[in-house]
Amino acid sequence: MKQDLLPTDFLDALPVPALHINKSGDIFYVSPNLTFATPDIPAHLLDFVHQDDRSSVMAALGSLADGSPATLEARLNGAEATDCHAILSFSNIGSGPHSTVLVQFTDISDQRAREKEVAFRESRWNNALVNSLSGVWDQNFVTGEMYGSDTWRAMRGLKPDEPIETNFDKWVELLHPDDREHALYCIERQNAGDPAYVSFQYRERHKLGHWVWIECRGACVERDENGRPVRIVGTDMDVSERKAAEHQMERISRHLKVALEASQVGVFEVDFEAGETTWDDRMYEMYSVDRNMPVKIGGLWESRVHPDDLGRVGDNVSDKIAKLQPFSEDYRIILPDGALRYIRARSLPFIDIDGSKKMIGVNWDVTSDVQLRQELEREKALAEARNIDLEAARVSIEHNAMHDYLTDLPNRRCLDDMLARRTANGSESQIGIAILHIDLDRFKQINDTLGHHTGDAMLKHVADMLRDNLKPDDFAARIGGDEFVFLSPFNGNTSTIAAVANRLIEELRKPVLHEGHECRFGASIGIACGIGPDLDYKQVLLNADIALYNAKKRGRNRCEFFSSDTQDWLINTKRVSDEILTALERDEFVPYYQLQFDAKTLNISGAETLARWKHPVEGILTPDKFLAIAEDLDAVAAIDGIILEKALADFKRWQAAGIPIPKVSVNVSARRLHDPGLTATLDRLHIQPGTLSFELLESIFLDDSDETAIHNMQTLRQLGIDIEIDDFGTGHASIIGLLKVNPSTLKVDRELVRLAPQSTEQRKLLSSIIDIGHSLGIKVVAEGVETAEHIRILQDMGCDSLQGYALCRPLPAHQIQSFVAAEAWRSAPSKIQRAAG
Repeated sequence: MKQDLLPTDFLDALPVPALHINKSGDIFYVSPNLTFATPDIPAHLLDFVHQDDRSSVMAALGSLADGSPATLEARLNGAEATDCHAILSFSNIGSGPHSTVLVQFTDISDQRAREKEVAFRESRWNNALVNSLSGVWDQNFVTGEMYGSDTWRAMRGLKPDEPIETNFDKWVELLHPDDREHALYCIERQNAGDPAYVSFQYRERHKLGHWVWIECRGACVERDENGRPVRIVGTDMDVSERKAAEHQMERISRHLKVALEASQVGVFEVDFEAGETTWDDRMYEMYSVDRNMPVKIGGLWESRVHPDDLGRVGDNVSDKIAKLQPFSEDYRIILPDGALRYIRARSLPFIDIDGSKKMIGVNWDVTSDVQLRQELEREKALAEARNIDLEAARVSIEHNAMHDYLTDLPNRRCLDDMLARRTANGSESQIGIAILHIDLDRFKQINDTLGHHTGDAMLKHVADMLRDNLKPDDFAARIGGDEFVFLSPFNGNTSTIAAVANRLIEELRKPVLHEGHECRFGASIGIACGIGPDLDYKQVLLNADIALYNAKKRGRNRCEFFSSDTQDWLINTKRVSDEILTALERDEFVPYYQLQFDAKTLNISGAETLARWKHPVEGILTPDKFLAIAEDLDAVAAIDGIILEKALADFKRWQAAGIPIPKVSVNVSARRLHDPGLTATLDRLHIQPGTLSFELLESIFLDDSDETAIHNMQTLRQLGIDIEIDDFGTGHASIIGLLKVNPSTLKVDRELVRLAPQSTEQRKLLSSIIDIGHSLGIKVVAEGVETAEHIRILQDMGCDSLQGYALCRPLPAHQIQSFVAAEAWRSAPSKIQRAAG
């Protein structure tokens, strides 16, 4: 059977555009007057319909099955259909399985546009007023009526339906005593129409008891026949935060002034539009310039810079200013008396609020530092010359394959041969042996700070000391790096061997003067003894190595005898190592979360992610049970990656559930930060900017961090990942280091917070750290907040966020929603809530 089709001339004669379709939406015919929605090749009803309305259109088409027509409004597609709205009317043509559908289009785009414009106009002024946070008031002196908008009431703590105080004398009592006289005078002048008093500020008591700064703007809009005001209308704005910020800026300015005076740093500002530079007193002093002399661009400063440096510095300055990039420069200046000084400058070009290009910067006089560096470079050149001689000596000594080239002690090969011979001849001797495995402590620091030539000298010193302590039957060897072995006969008396070891440790702890430097290091010694005809000397050496490992782990600068307990400890370490690797395969590492709270409101401001090991036997383990071994395994980066991915997944679930946690932070190890592949890994995670922070231990971001770490930190900021410095105050990071890393947040170490209630000095230190952080635009989070007193002190100091057991203990992800919903931290204990208020 054929479909029930309408004649085309009938469709063309309809007063509105129409389609003839089947019940599936396939098109038979499009009337030519359907011009306001014209797909390229219309084959189906949905080709005309905006994708967001297609489901409702198909539902209306499907509703024709009961025989009743259907009508709905929908948006259309097409070249001219960006805002095209139409009424679609569906009617059955014929009946039965071969019936078709007539769809008629009525264009209502103009009507909807007019409605939208009217609604927009109605909401524009209301939105502007609400969004400006201004409260509207209207006072009628004749009727005594006083109107205050909801915003006006809210800034005073009043509910929308609460009565307003209309008694003038009682209202005056709500004003701050220091502001009453001024406010009354301003009101008098405002009522008189004085334009100088259209706006004034005063403090008014909030319903909850605290003071609120109000900025009042008003004018008389109606007067009586005698010119007396009848009706005053105006707006009030709560400017308490602005006033607090102004006070804070004054406080920070005082701190910065003291800091600048103490550091002897000169500060300047350049106005490129005016062609002038403003110097502080220290700059004039540094450049030996009279303070009354103006500093013009292209004049005074350029005349002081050394001619050999001026071109290079000028080109760099011009390039950085054009790009508005911060930069540093080192250059020389020549003073009027001919003295040569070295200057280090750090500058920041910027566009001022008025649109003019400016630059602010600081200068240091680093002449003494440069002279010291030049002296060190001369010393380095001498040291390198000496190293050439040492290298030639090493090549010559290596011909003696059985001795160490540097110390002339027997080497590892000589030691192995001797022990092998003793093992082979063991049945012929009843003499035992004690092996002392010696490893120097803090030797790497000497190499890193004073150079390898100093380290070599110390190794020779150690060799000489061992020779001085050798008895006729003793033996000493250097077996590699900073490791030595001392062999002595053993008759079963361990106290004698212990005395030898302690004597060696005491000798090695004595300072050694080398090239003007006092070098200090120590030694850890592992001891193993054996006696009897079947003695395996190589096993004794291995046992001494195990004992040395134990001595290192127990604090260094000590000796330890090999014991079965030591061996058991190593076996346990190996077991835990294997379990960590298995845990990575079984996905046993899980995140716990400790929430952070805004210090002012106690609202949740974030969540720190903490790694936990869900051990199948021992239960939940904290990092102190596995982190050290994981570091030895180089598994910390893998654990970090797992915890990061799980934290991001939990955060997405919280967002979907409407849990008000704005961001999460995760700890990042030094190895992870130095990973060249970190960028690619983060790109794959599709992290939403502003929702993730990386917490770096203060000890990670030293001022000489390598280029990979610096690059990775720059990439983190480009990806919208904040950088937080954890345990701040326990390391030795400098302000320059902070500027280089540019973190968003400092987390003050719990040890600085713990004694704050009892220690005035501790509170001063905390306050200084918070002020420095805020002066650099860095938020401050306090860890270890254990009591209500901690909360009160940190709130008074202006700390941004709080974290600790007083508010929230670490929780697994599945407990977060119920904890947040209960808001227990606001009411228990009650002291915390009072402190927050």
